[in-house]
Amino acid sequence: MLKFLALRAVRYAVMTFAVTSLAYLMAVSFFNPEAQLADIMGGGVDPEVSRANVQDSLRRLDLDPDQNALQRYWVWLTGILTQWDWGRTPNGGYVNDEFAIRVWISTQLTLVATVMTMVIGILLGVYAAARQYRFGDRASTWYSYFTMIVPVPVAYLLVQRGAIWVNEAAGQQIFYVTGFRSIGVEGTWNQFVDMAAHYTVPTVAMTLFGWASMQISQRQYLLDFVNADFVRTARATGLTRSQAIRKHALRVSFVPTAQSIAFTIPALFTGTVMAEMVFNWDGLGSWGLRALHAHDVNASVAIVFYGCIIFAIGAMLADFFTSLVDPRVRL
Repeated sequence: MLKFLALRAVRYAVMTFAVTSLAYLMAVSFFNPEAQLADIMGGGVDPEVSRANVQDSLRRLDLDPDQNALQRYWVWLTGILTQWDWGRTPNGGYVNDEFAIRVWISTQLTLVATVMTMVIGILLGVYAAARQYRFGDRASTWYSYFTMIVPVPVAYLLVQRGAIWVNEAAGQQIFYVTGFRSIGVEGTWNQFVDMAAHYTVPTVAMTLFGWASMQISQRQYLLDFVNADFVRTARATGLTRSQAIRKHALRVSFVPTAQSIAFTIPALFTGTVMAEMVFNWDGLGSWGLRALHAHDVNASVAIVFYGCIIFAIGAMLADFFTSLVDPRVRL
């Protein structure tokens, strides 16, 4: 299994390098950071002076206007390979520093929600399949379909409004609906309580409206095997229906579910853009949108690299779980 996962890791590393390199070449070819910097620096006041200042700024960003795209790419790649330096943003800050801050904020926002989404979705799928056409199956399935048709911003706003209603009913601030921490909170316990109050609402929102696809797919996969010959044979040996499903059908049905994890994790992290906008978390999604608007080549490519890493992590987890439940993968 270790050899299998190692080969997969090498494949994803090559994919990440290729996609990130292509993203950089496309960014330097289609973005126009010179025009953005000219606007920031007041290019209409003195065109000659402004143009010289803009070109100097571009050189500090490793975007020398006298170099072609391949030359810029080589300078950028050399900085990453030798110093892990992803360059600078138009405001003069280092991409490494700003990226580290934003990725930590986004990870805090999505980590618990991602785990809860997968666990609850799989458990509800198993529960619904084992009770096909009963009330629990119909209720959970209808809820999942409902959450899939509700626009994500509307769903998050509904949860946010519900938290505000709870605060008003309680007559005190129980949940915070914006921001990720309060300023000036001292003491370990007080900081923990403040963190929980800020995290609860976005985590609940992302979880409640995130498990639908996982629940529906797990239910369908399990139903495909509930009446299979090997399950009927297991029941003929004396096992109850629940025991036969748990010991035989569940393991087989989990193979396609495990493979879908590769796409569930990146989708959840991508969904943080909406969550950050609604709940006012200045994380990676908001930073990425600002980078695109500012034609920030270095920051935009760093976002692409992060997306590749997240996909690779999800794919590796999917491969790992698949190898656990499917012995053929070990071959």
